[in-house]
Amino acid sequence: MVEFRLRDRNIARKALDALAAMKQEITVMHVCGTHQDTLVRFGIEPLLKEAGVSIRQGPGCPVCVTTGREIEAAVTLARKGKVIASFGDMVKVPGKDMTLSEVRSRGGDVRIVYSPTDVIKMAEREPDREFVFLGIGFETTAPTTSALLLDEKLPGNISVMSYHRTVPPALRFIAEAGEVKLDGLIQPGHVSMVIGERPYDFISEEFGLPQVIAGFEPLDLIMACLEIARQRKEGKARLVNIYGRVVRPEGNREALSAMERTFDPIDIPWRGFPTIPGSGLGISKEFDDRDAYLRFEDELSDVWEMDIPEPPGCRCGEVLRGLIDPKECPLFGKACAPNTPVGPCMVSREGSCNILYRWGKDPV
Repeated sequence: MVEFRLRDRNIARKALDALAAMKQEITVMHVCGTHQDTLVRFGIEPLLKEAGVSIRQGPGCPVCVTTGREIEAAVTLARKGKVIASFGDMVKVPGKDMTLSEVRSRGGDVRIVYSPTDVIKMAEREPDREFVFLGIGFETTAPTTSALLLDEKLPGNISVMSYHRTVPPALRFIAEAGEVKLDGLIQPGHVSMVIGERPYDFISEEFGLPQVIAGFEPLDLIMACLEIARQRKEGKARLVNIYGRVVRPEGNREALSAMERTFDPIDIPWRGFPTIPGSGLGISKEFDDRDAYLRFEDELSDVWEMDIPEPPGCRCGEVLRGLIDPKECPLFGKACAPNTPVGPCMVSREGSCNILYRWGKDPV
């Protein structure tokens, strides 16, 4: 059928046959880099296309949606002698003139970490240095930054630059903008594991869109599309959680409580989007002393006045809004490749362009 292992190939085949038998042409958006990886790597997209389902990836890559101005803030602090601690993908995304990786090659101290715990160990060993941790990701990783802020033994030379964003406000923007005519949404399993089901209710109630919370197996995504198609055929619009083995209706209450204490919702722009109300996680007043934006306010003052356009020719913003496929970008697979990325959609392993280049049979 396709080159992947399924627990039950018969279920997958029957689901695809049932989709095709409905004779519907529907467009479904997901907002998760891992979902996109599964769809492309296991060759599911063309099978769904044959069955009448077109898939679009929305802003499901946290590195991709971080703005150039935010990157430039980290670049500026690195050039001024601060130690920048970041997850790997972020160091290759350009700010105004260079990436954090390029700053490091010119003598800046930029370190790749795998968890906030790494930053604590570094800061304890070097108490005379200022360490800035880049908090990157959606609700999936925000609790780990919360845990860092809540650590009672956190060294005084650590601050956080929060790039964290939340998914539901971005979904509201997409639904209200109507740039892509959607028939349903597949909600991210990792994010849903933290926030639960309730934050998505407005999408079905206000916009009449079916929704499915799905896991990351190929069969999960096929069944999610089948559920959306059935709801469309029956004129229904509700949220169905088929990832109940991990996602609880109430989410992870401990993680949510930690986030509520350490962050406040803020209005923030996303790459490819205007400012989305309440979609950012700014560090709460209780932890003002750990907010790198406040701690180094004077050193960052020039950054907020900078004009930082997208790289010439890069259409990453349109990819993130689900308006185009990566192959429609003229740079894809030519000037822009994983070893020579132009935009963040090719930098991040969760970006659509990077995924298609790595797994697509015909990248150009």
